[in-house]
Amino acid sequence: MPVESPIIIATRGSALALAQANMIAAQCRATFPRLRFELKIIKTTGDKLQKASMAKKGGTLPKGLFTKELEVALVKGQADLAVHSLKDLPTDLPAGLVLAATPKRADVRDVLIYRSADYIANPENHLKEDWTPGQSTLRGFRPHAALKDFPKGATIATSSTRRKEQLLAARPDLNVVEIRGNVTTRMQKVAERGELDATVLALAGITRLNFVIKPDGALAGDAVPDGLLATVLDLEVMLPCVGQGAIGIEIRADDERIAKIVERLNHFNTFQAVTAERAFLHGMGGGCQSPVAAYAEISGEKMSLRAVSFRDLAMVKRAEAKRAIKEAAVLGEEMAARLK
Repeated sequence: MPVESPIIIATRGSALALAQANMIAAQCRATFPRLRFELKIIKTTGDKLQKASMAKKGGTLPKGLFTKELEVALVKGQADLAVHSLKDLPTDLPAGLVLAATPKRADVRDVLIYRSADYIANPENHLKEDWTPGQSTLRGFRPHAALKDFPKGATIATSSTRRKEQLLAARPDLNVVEIRGNVTTRMQKVAERGELDATVLALAGITRLNFVIKPDGALAGDAVPDGLLATVLDLEVMLPCVGQGAIGIEIRADDERIAKIVERLNHFNTFQAVTAERAFLHGMGGGCQSPVAAYAEISGEKMSLRAVSFRDLAMVKRAEAKRAIKEAAVLGEEMAARLK
């Protein structure tokens, strides 16, 4: 008998992307043990533009920075499904492709990553052969430090306009600068560069890379630089970007076989929540780098959506509304109309 062709899962090659794709592949194999699933690693435009500014104004960066090449593979039949960090997936998908499923969402909150004052103060942690220029200017902070605990003019690095505007809304005196690179690269920069005091990363990404925030505030993991602490930011301080913490599975619209497979991976409440958030983002006319944030939560048969827009820097706009779960898209559209 002929061997059935494997089902190809397209993914980026970053550590986080691979962790997410392997998680989806494992779920597929567990649910459909008789089918074969294989990963196909594809380099995207975003991977090639590591030095490009992610915070440029005026829309100079192309849409779908981290998704376009995966979508091309789907359209050409070179892959059967694509696994994305949903926050990277544009709200307007190419003709013939659909967002078919979202597994259960992870924690949507952001995390403040910074150096430990106790670690820096310990001379045993500074061997001369490991010392590099600039390390003498390193300063650290206490465990569980909040934004309010950072000194005036502290420098926090982020490539997200959403994070930048919310940081400045909470602390107008902060110096917010840009940073590029994957999760571990950004951590390394904070650990080593005295001109940076902290960075902000998604808790979901940290968790999926098997990094752990210990009870004492220390950040631990195989690839985590020594001496880093982490504080989870409240949603009142830092509202997440649309789709944060969720994984999106994109397929061809007419592929009924794959649709039935990924349907088994879908988490209904997550899908409805991100539907509302993505409808809001679409209504605002923005992409993943727009200075807006939104988070939908479900309780019983109702969904609440809270959002903030920094598009008009002269006046920050915030709103919250509720609707029935089945009206997720309408809720998002109405929220966009209120905040435009």
